[in-house]
Amino acid sequence: MGKLFGTDGVRGIANTDLTGELAYRLGRAGAYVLTKETDHAPRILVGMDTRISGDMLESALVSGICSVGAHAVLAGIVPTPAVAYLVRRYGLDAGVVISASHNPVEYNGIKFFNKDGYKLHDNLEDEIEDLLFNSFDSIPQPTGALVGTKSICDDAIEDYIEFLTKSTTANLKGIKVALDCANGAAYKAAPISILNLGASMCIIHNDPDGTNINKNCGSTHMEDLKKFVVENGADIGFAFDGDADRCLAVDENGELIDGDKLLAICGLYMKNNGTLKNNTIVGTVMSNLGFILMGQKHGVNIEQANVGDRYVLEKMINGGFNIGGEQSGHIIFLDDNTTGDGVLTAIKVLTVLKESGKKASELAKVMESLPQVLVNARVNNAKKNTFMEVSEIREAIERVKELFAGEGRVLIRTSGTEPLVRVMIEGKNIELMNNEANKLALLIEKKLQ
Repeated sequence: MGKLFGTDGVRGIANTDLTGELAYRLGRAGAYVLTKETDHAPRILVGMDTRISGDMLESALVSGICSVGAHAVLAGIVPTPAVAYLVRRYGLDAGVVISASHNPVEYNGIKFFNKDGYKLHDNLEDEIEDLLFNSFDSIPQPTGALVGTKSICDDAIEDYIEFLTKSTTANLKGIKVALDCANGAAYKAAPISILNLGASMCIIHNDPDGTNINKNCGSTHMEDLKKFVVENGADIGFAFDGDADRCLAVDENGELIDGDKLLAICGLYMKNNGTLKNNTIVGTVMSNLGFILMGQKHGVNIEQANVGDRYVLEKMINGGFNIGGEQSGHIIFLDDNTTGDGVLTAIKVLTVLKESGKKASELAKVMESLPQVLVNARVNNAKKNTFMEVSEIREAIERVKELFAGEGRVLIRTSGTEPLVRVMIEGKNIELMNNEANKLALLIEKKLQ
């Protein structure tokens, strides 16, 4: 059996891949692994996004948690970073989020946080998997008064909003903000917190019905926000994904400001204010070459982690750094929270916008993005990590790397959450990059079905 956990928890089509039975087993095994060292009846915070399958999976997951004697504290619909923050604020023993982030509604996922609000290390995920597949019956089954219970946390979203509004001292009066909440978990926290800070607002895709999360909206579908910003004369726009752990922006002209540029804007602001720890911003191997050149120009060290915000976080912790993230908009402000936080990112960018007095388009000029082409090859999920074992694919990759040597770069990597192999080429000749990326992706698809 293949590895159950990807780069962001367990994910699949709800009620097919991620069934109620699997959610129960994950709740049971995860609660046991995360709380077995406690000397008290552990309490675990459970949050979810707006997907229709959330109720089904929450019920099953909570049953598993209670079956090992742990108590489930239900936060309801809250952003993923709210769970990471509230676990620490409330002094709980662990947290779980039911969400498939930016994926379509038919998907859902389960991801765990430890008592310090961090996503789990690989060794803990491996321990949970081992219990699931090899020794599930060994997990204790308390009876009587030792069985766990559930409770409702009515203050969860309000406490998270309070945290967000205290994350800046800036008064945002005079700034008009456009928001696209992806019909997801940010639909309350984002508008309320930004309004609390004094900004005026216009908003789209903020009416979740269980089935419209990420549907042609949010950070993976920026077209509506680009038009909306221009039509409403907003100073800046922000789009979140389904669980609001990522954020992308749009300037006043409707032009995209991606995660690399948001990192550059906030990182340089921190440097100028003496709060950038060890003079370093952490990106990933997918960061645009322009981001690296920005660092060189401004005397900022750029570290590159593997793709996935958990690996960015690992490098930040090991190096003593306090800002890092991905081009996709997962940005971690480690002085404030322990995971990517989309609404927090928006507030940090708005703080720079207010205090600099510049337009969003001016701030975005801090770096020039080199052209990138990204093509996804859809493959058999069980085979996606074997692409370098296929001689024809391996030789084709080497040929493309030689073709762009000295004038760009080629990066081939698997998705941690989907059955995809991603082909990324960065360079100057867009037509050549498109042709080569598509040819390589087609070959990978053909060989890995």
